[in-house]
Amino acid sequence: MTKQPEWVAPMLATLTETYFSDPNWIFERKLDGERVMTYVRRGEPRLYSRNQILLNGNYPELVDAFAGCPDVIVDGEVVAFDGKQTSFAKLQPRMQTRNATDARRSGVAVFYYVFDCLYAGRDDIRALPVRERKKRLRATVDFADPLRFTTHRVRDGEAYHDEACRKGWEGVIAKRAASPYASGRSRDWLKFKCVRDQEFVIGGFTDPQGSRAGFGALLVGYFDNGTLRYAGKVGTGYNSQLLRDLRAQLEKLEQDESPFADRVREKGSHWVRPKVVAQVGFSEWTRDGKLRHPRFLGLRRDKKATEVVRES
Repeated sequence: MTKQPEWVAPMLATLTETYFSDPNWIFERKLDGERVMTYVRRGEPRLYSRNQILLNGNYPELVDAFAGCPDVIVDGEVVAFDGKQTSFAKLQPRMQTRNATDARRSGVAVFYYVFDCLYAGRDDIRALPVRERKKRLRATVDFADPLRFTTHRVRDGEAYHDEACRKGWEGVIAKRAASPYASGRSRDWLKFKCVRDQEFVIGGFTDPQGSRAGFGALLVGYFDNGTLRYAGKVGTGYNSQLLRDLRAQLEKLEQDESPFADRVREKGSHWVRPKVVAQVGFSEWTRDGKLRHPRFLGLRRDKKATEVVRES
């Protein structure tokens, strides 16, 4: 029996393009939302992002759902739906406020898909295999909307990945069935993606053209051994209000020098301190290391800019 810690860094999956089936692995649906760690101690829930930002004001209905729950630490993903698909863009109004009243009035319904349990009562169960932890999770938490248990399949990873892609899902998370919960990036958890998207750091923006307000495109990059490398410009995925709001946010970070190590040849460029992280979808990387067909999906506040690297 162990006292519940104040914080445990989440376990992170590694991207792979080698898909497989194996009876020693389980496979879960990959969701397009915000990673949330929940701590309940003496009936008091605390929800945190993966970089330890308190989220109780963003998701007050989840606080309500966990109130009175036994002591527990669980890991999961908060999502909003657009039809049958989870949508990071649809979740944005909830991610950008910390006021519980505004969150409840947003009109955006959220659900918390819980997939792991680190502490059950005062028992540290991180060393148990993931399948055993999920059994303890189901026995400890009372699952009713907006709390949902994340189901899994055994063995058939390739078939599940094919099904995920046909249904328009993000992809599949593969987990070694015997693996313990280990903070940090691990190859015991793997991402089988159907679509390409990842975080990028905003290093600048261009002037708007014609009747467009705010800005023309975001100039984005990623860190490589402490150096910000340029990955291209992102000109789609915005509405008029977002263009104005994001321009106002970025103007507060303007600087004279480009933060990118690479030369950026874009007319009307404005440079900003590389602090803000965006989620960007794209079709592929070009041979010269730029994004093809990029589109803005939303802002991320759950990852530090210096942690953003090119996924591979």
